[in-house]
Amino acid sequence: MKNIDELVNNVEKYKKTSVQQIFKSKKNTVAYVILENKPRLLKWFAPGFIKQMETEYKFLKEGSPTLNIPTICEKDENNHILIMNYILGENLCDVINNEKTTFSEKKRLMFLLAEWFQKFHSYFRKEDTLYIRGDSILRNFILTDRIWGVDFEESRKGTPIEDIASMCSSILSTDPMFTNDKFQLCEIFVKSYIKLVNWNLNNIWKDVSYALLERIQWRPNDEKLLREYSNKILKRGFQK
Repeated sequence: MKNIDELVNNVEKYKKTSVQQIFKSKKNTVAYVILENKPRLLKWFAPGFIKQMETEYKFLKEGSPTLNIPTICEKDENNHILIMNYILGENLCDVINNEKTTFSEKKRLMFLLAEWFQKFHSYFRKEDTLYIRGDSILRNFILTDRIWGVDFEESRKGTPIEDIASMCSSILSTDPMFTNDKFQLCEIFVKSYIKLVNWNLNNIWKDVSYALLERIQWRPNDEKLLREYSNKILKRGFQK
């Protein structure tokens, strides 16, 4: 991941950029900046991720007029940068895992999250071809007066169950992990989504179980616990 100071100090068009906050990112440099006196999100893609930049640009460009996703302000192909409008809100991961957030509010957010996925999957459904947002984790959503999805570089053809299972694994495995409330929230999320769509989520437990195993690559210290609950969910579903 590149240091954003390299960009601000060395590329003329960004020399007047004021960096407000740098966000955690596994691959690329993502920052909240003031650019030409306007709040913006700057995403600077690493050299090996140009294809992902094109993917994110495509989905944002097509979907932003209708869906709750960022609007593209500029595509800087020379420097491998996307500039988007900045969404000022709370990260959904922090809200869901905050002990001060009431369970009633968390349930409401599960309904809104299910609705967001239903709208995304329906909008990008092309005849018999379905597209998913990919990287469906709580941290890729922002809460304002509604829920916004961010980070679409892994969007691709797929089946909706992949997104829903990935989100369930994120809900369950973020701290506090695998609590009774988390299992209830997953059940609410899945049931809410199913009511909104006209396709099935067969064998959802199998997909959630697999999604938890996938998280081991990012959470090696939690491997034992992730494997334990992956097996439990495969056998018993969301019954803790």
